[in-house]
Amino acid sequence: MAKTNERVVETLIEGGITHAFTLPGLGITWSLPAFKAQEDKLKVVLTRSEWIASIMAQVTGKLTGRPAVAMGQGPWMTTIGAIGILEAHFSGSPMVVLTETSDYDGYGQMGVYQTMTGDYGGADAMASLRPITKYCTYATAPAEAVYGVQMAIKHASLPRMGPAAVVMKTPIIRAEMPDPSSPRVYPTRGYQSYTPARPDGAAIAQLAEMLASAKRPVIVAGNGVVMTHSGAALQKLAEAAGIAVVTSYNGKGVIAETSPVAGGMLGTWGHACANRTLAAADTIVVLAASLGPDYTRFRDPKLIRPGEQRIVQVDIDPRNAGWVYPVDLAITGDVVDVLAMLKGRDLGAAQRTERLAHISALQQQTGFHKLPVTTSAQGSVHHADIIRGLQSFIGPDDLIALDAGANRIWATFGLRNPHPQQFLVAGGTGAMGWGPPAATAAKLVLPKKRVTCLAGDGGFMMTMQVITTAVQQNLDVVFLVSNNAGLGMVRDNLGASRLAVDFADCDFAKISEGLGGRGLTVTHADQIPEALAQAHKMGGPVVIDAKVDPDASHREASDHAPL
Repeated sequence: MAKTNERVVETLIEGGITHAFTLPGLGITWSLPAFKAQEDKLKVVLTRSEWIASIMAQVTGKLTGRPAVAMGQGPWMTTIGAIGILEAHFSGSPMVVLTETSDYDGYGQMGVYQTMTGDYGGADAMASLRPITKYCTYATAPAEAVYGVQMAIKHASLPRMGPAAVVMKTPIIRAEMPDPSSPRVYPTRGYQSYTPARPDGAAIAQLAEMLASAKRPVIVAGNGVVMTHSGAALQKLAEAAGIAVVTSYNGKGVIAETSPVAGGMLGTWGHACANRTLAAADTIVVLAASLGPDYTRFRDPKLIRPGEQRIVQVDIDPRNAGWVYPVDLAITGDVVDVLAMLKGRDLGAAQRTERLAHISALQQQTGFHKLPVTTSAQGSVHHADIIRGLQSFIGPDDLIALDAGANRIWATFGLRNPHPQQFLVAGGTGAMGWGPPAATAAKLVLPKKRVTCLAGDGGFMMTMQVITTAVQQNLDVVFLVSNNAGLGMVRDNLGASRLAVDFADCDFAKISEGLGGRGLTVTHADQIPEALAQAHKMGGPVVIDAKVDPDASHREASDHAPL
């Protein structure tokens, strides 16, 4: 007779899950023997916190399109681990959260410490997870745990993807599961069956006609283009017809930003070229993007103008079309299908030369391919120097994971990836500390990629213990720390009223060595390209501590000018 934990692990494997990330405690500890017995089929990665485990699971799902598991003890998975769950929720990443109630063999009603059953004197795991997941269930019997995992995999994987959680009552984890069970549990495969809806052919024909007749069409590419790995297909279609492509933050770099149709990322913390390209459009095709206020300059009335511009929104979830702005045409469907159905249609190729000239003029007027001239104090570098160093380094196999703060703003403003989909970003939450675990997970599941994380010292300090995970997993990943000894973006915003933003300087190269990695220090702009090349040759996790001038601002990398 199998135990619940054994059946749960078998179900995860049946559902196609290959990776689980954890800092185990109580009931999850009781599950580990079942994972050990199946370690050739499901890899368990030990992390230093539930925070890191949840981010690594979210990023694995984002990159592979299949759920990964984040598992930890109830009180901590639902709190510390919420960072990655929130990002999965906001950015549509498939993920299964496995946790428990910590009620110590039935003491949940008696106020036992750590309990998450929702009873008097305790906390409520379900109440914590339900608002930030697509699906959440509480399993109080072995059959419920297995069926709950089957449903969690199903919900996490279907449009729109996201996190799904199973909270197990702790005592059932080691309980024996009768065979047959009551209620009966069936094989997982039958629950995963799904035939996606296809886009309406007439609507696609109407979209093609709208693009063909447009003088200045613009495509706004979002997270759905990234998740479906459709960047190259989008770029080919846009270049053939001379259609400009701008992106949300989630879509940053989804096409090569060296392309003649690239306008860059929208928003105050994007680029002036993208904002003015969109403002000048007569036809806007929103391709799997939400049109969220964060990248529409908080609904700048001159950026998107319903009634004056024709607006088409394509999304796999019909609720998202016409969500933020009213649209003239809504198409429900997968980006892959929409792009395939547009292929071969006339999208205005006769106007291609004129359209490209318009895009090129905007690129030149806004300095799209130029970085501002900056200076820094002796013995330090500027954010712009780091971007120049990265720009000279990026090749076809590079993946750049961004964190949060001034360093990210400079990257989204100034870094131009030469190939589609070379960025990994936390576009759902923008959480500090996301980048280091994200880069580590990326190297784990995409070992042929050369992975670099750009993070500020504030964000890096939050999750730098992921270096130890990279050491244990023998992962070659480089962390480029933009170290300005403080919260640079907040510091800029406070101006003269500077409070609670300055940190004591840390030697991150030495810290890396203490954690089992390696370290380099950069104090001059000319050292950055060489340091990147050297770090990636050293093997294992390597930290580059780039000493950034604390007075270097993010404002030169922002677009506050009126449209």
